[in-house]
Amino acid sequence: MIDLVASSQLMRMVILMGVFALVMLLSLLISMAVARQARVRRSLRGLAGFESDVGEASLSTRNRDAWTRLVARIERAGISLSDTREDSLRQTLKAAGYTSPAAPRLYSLLRLLLVVGLPLVFVTLVVAHGRQVSPVGLYLLGCFWAGVGLYLPMLHVRLRAERRREAIINGFPDCLDLMLICVESGYGMEAALDRVAREMAVSHPQVARLLTEATLRQRAGASREAALRLLAEDADVDEVRSFATLMIQSDKLGTSIATTLRVYAAEMRERRRMRAEEKAHRIPVLISIPLVTCMLPVMIGVLMLPAVIVTIRKLIPAMLGAGA
Repeated sequence: MIDLVASSQLMRMVILMGVFALVMLLSLLISMAVARQARVRRSLRGLAGFESDVGEASLSTRNRDAWTRLVARIERAGISLSDTREDSLRQTLKAAGYTSPAAPRLYSLLRLLLVVGLPLVFVTLVVAHGRQVSPVGLYLLGCFWAGVGLYLPMLHVRLRAERRREAIINGFPDCLDLMLICVESGYGMEAALDRVAREMAVSHPQVARLLTEATLRQRAGASREAALRLLAEDADVDEVRSFATLMIQSDKLGTSIATTLRVYAAEMRERRRMRAEEKAHRIPVLISIPLVTCMLPVMIGVLMLPAVIVTIRKLIPAMLGAGA
C-alpha cells in the first residue's frame, strides 16, 4: 500500500486532498463551537445584567477599604492629609468618577508621595550612573520633578473628568430614546431607569452607572425628586441637569412624561448632530497646521530644486566667466 501511494501521483493527490478536507472540516467545527460559546456567553451576560459589575464593584470596594485604612493609619500617625479646598476638591474628584469619602485624602497622599518620590528617584538614578551634576543643577532638576509630581495628579483628574463628561454627553441621547420607549411601553419612571441602565451597561457604562445609582436611591426610600437632583449633581453635566429639572417639573405639574421625553430627546439628538458638525468644520483648520509645517516646505523645495540646479550649472559659471 505504501509503495502504491509512493509510486502513484494520483493517490498522493487524493490523500493530500483528503487531509486538506479533514483540516478544513476540523477548523469549521472548531469555529462553529467557538461562535456558539460566544453567543451563549453574550446571552448569559445580557440575562445576568450587572453580575460582572457586581464582582468588580466588590473587588473595588475591598481595594477602597484598604486605601481608606491606610489613610486613617497615616493620619493617626500625625500627618494631616486634609486640604484647605476640600469641598471643591471633592467635587472635582466626583466629576472624575472618584466618589469615595476618602478620595480627597488619597489624592493628597498621592501628591505628597510623588513630590517626595520623583526627586528621590531622579537623584538615585544620577548617583547610580555616576554622572557629574552641579549642586545647583541637581537642585533645579529636583524642583522640576517635584513640580511634576505636584501637578501630575491634578492633570490626570481633570483629563479623566473631561472624558467622563464627554462620555455622558455622547451617551445621554441614546438613554433618552430608550427611556422614551420604556415609558411608552407602560414602564414607570423607576422601572424605566432600571431597564435603561441594564441595556446601556456595555455601550455607555458611565450613563448606566448614574441611572443605577438613581434607581437604588429610590428603592432605598428617597423621593423621585431627591434621586433626580442627586443624579444631576453626580453627572455634573448641563444636559443631565436639564433632564432632572424637566422630570421634576413634569412630576409636580402632572404632565405627560412621555411627551416631555420625546421633546427633550429630539433636542438632545439635534445638539449631538450640531456638535458633530462643529467638529467636522474644525477639521480643515486643524489639518492646515500639519499641512503648512510638513508638506509646504517639501513642495517649495521640489518646485525650487530645478531652478537651483540650473543656477548652479549654468548661471553661476556664466557669471564667473563674464567677470574673468
